[in-house]
Amino acid sequence: MTAAPVLVAIAGFLLIAVLVIRKIPGAILLSIVFTAIIAFLTRTAQTPGQILSLPPSLRPILWQLDFRGALTWHAFPVVFTIFIMAFVDTMGTLIGVSARAGFLDSEGNLPQIERPMLVDAISNCFAPAIGTTTTGAFVESATGIEAGGRTGLTALVTAACFVLTLFFAPFVAAIPPQAYAPALIVVGLFMLAPITRIDFSDYTESIPAFAVVTLMCFTFNIAVGITAGFVLYPICKLAAGRLSQVKPALWVLTALSLLFFIFYPYG
Repeated sequence: MTAAPVLVAIAGFLLIAVLVIRKIPGAILLSIVFTAIIAFLTRTAQTPGQILSLPPSLRPILWQLDFRGALTWHAFPVVFTIFIMAFVDTMGTLIGVSARAGFLDSEGNLPQIERPMLVDAISNCFAPAIGTTTTGAFVESATGIEAGGRTGLTALVTAACFVLTLFFAPFVAAIPPQAYAPALIVVGLFMLAPITRIDFSDYTESIPAFAVVTLMCFTFNIAVGITAGFVLYPICKLAAGRLSQVKPALWVLTALSLLFFIFYPYG
């Protein structure tokens, strides 16, 4: 707690807390920038050698795909695990972020969820084709919702800003963890609000929910938490003699979740 980077991160968290409480527009982004500057001034992070640069060429990594290797039986566990992780991660993110935005219906479902799921699937296919990391829905989108974003225009503006960062890559890459870690903590706070909708008096609901939240925290993996919830939910309903409450689609997700834990690369 007395290390310089930790103290900078604590200062950043206090700053972001004040800005959020005061409802300052762009509170999270401002706190990241100011905390990064503090880190640079206190020499707890290395300052960038330059601010601007041209985007790197995609030629070395463009379309570097091994379809034959991915379609072998040895690669199946890896491909299947990544598929399940991407699927449940996206679904959990969409539900969580939509709950924060107030888009869920009275039953807690996201209307026309197949549309953002399709967009996420396309982007996840496009990303490896151009050699970049996985692109898709991320829980950090809660920061944009907290700032007032509700429509597709928010996504377009965000995409435009990401294009601009291609030219500010040296500065963006130099931003240290102690500058953006407080923002992630606050995102966790934003995403915690919908937990009040859980009926904690009904253990068939609260036990799977508790497992989801706990495993997400301790495994640092949204997919592990959600798949554990899919497995526990029907078990709890079966123990309570209320198996009829489990919908057919959930049985499919339960089966996929069990396979996920079987093929998951532990260790």
